[in-house]
Amino acid sequence: MSTASDAIVRLQELAELRTATAVPLAPYTRFGIGGQARLFCETAGIETFHAALGCVQESGMRHVVIGGGSNLIVADEGFDGAVLRFTGEHLAGTRNRLRIQAGLPLQTLVDQSIALGFSGIETMTGIPGTVGGAIYGNAGAYGRSVNECVESVTYTDGEHVCMLSNEKCEFNYRESIFKRRKDWVILYAMLSFGEGDPVLMKRKADEIRAIRDEKYPPSMKCAGSIFKNCFFAKLPPHVQSLIPDKVVREGKVPSAWFLEQVGAKGLRVGDIQVASYHANLIYNDGEGKSADVVRIITDLKQRVRDTFGFNIEEEVQYIGF
Repeated sequence: MSTASDAIVRLQELAELRTATAVPLAPYTRFGIGGQARLFCETAGIETFHAALGCVQESGMRHVVIGGGSNLIVADEGFDGAVLRFTGEHLAGTRNRLRIQAGLPLQTLVDQSIALGFSGIETMTGIPGTVGGAIYGNAGAYGRSVNECVESVTYTDGEHVCMLSNEKCEFNYRESIFKRRKDWVILYAMLSFGEGDPVLMKRKADEIRAIRDEKYPPSMKCAGSIFKNCFFAKLPPHVQSLIPDKVVREGKVPSAWFLEQVGAKGLRVGDIQVASYHANLIYNDGEGKSADVVRIITDLKQRVRDTFGFNIEEEVQYIGF
């Protein structure tokens, strides 16, 4: 097995791989917080990324893969290892099928699909991040999820490049097999779409975007909703009896409802604040710290547990803790 220093030398020799040391990670997250990565590597080349991942795995160096950073909380101390990022954005296809590299911004895919008259993901307009991240977390909005369009996903484990069918991806609400197998990194996916009227789809998308931008202004340093919504049928019976019928939507209860009941709105630690108008929105109101984000999240989970007797679960992912 090669050492970490050997791996760094090998990574720096990969022609299409951009490498740098002591790179601040805050600019790569929506929260805009977090310390430095010991080593930062990114490339748009599939073969180069595959080789880089294999290199750090062989060396035993701590490593993590990031995408658009929309759901990341990076520790204030940073990450003492290698951060890898695949930035390939190529999109190609015929008829209603598209082969899309994981680094493509999700918004670009939404805009392109609407222009082509491909329906299925127009309701996801305004969701930040990349296509790879959207598949990883099975992103969705307004009753639709990205898994409904996925035919197959191609990934690398650092040794082999493999393809999974939709069924093998084990999609569920805000879940996929890739969340459990973090050593599998999405490279590209084949998506198929229905047919739609570009004018009507754009009108609908613009309406959704206006609502989203009001709730989550593009300039706001936040990760969107922090906690997953809760399946009503999986809640304890005594909790089900407390929930007004009008709160249940498509079989789920917004976590914001539980958070409102425990006084989350307006809660603040340092420059990290829960929005006064949305209990499931935490944002960085200045020069916030990751430790304060974690402190608020921990507090909110405890309040819900103490009041209702069950655990709410984050959507966000942690690096360096």
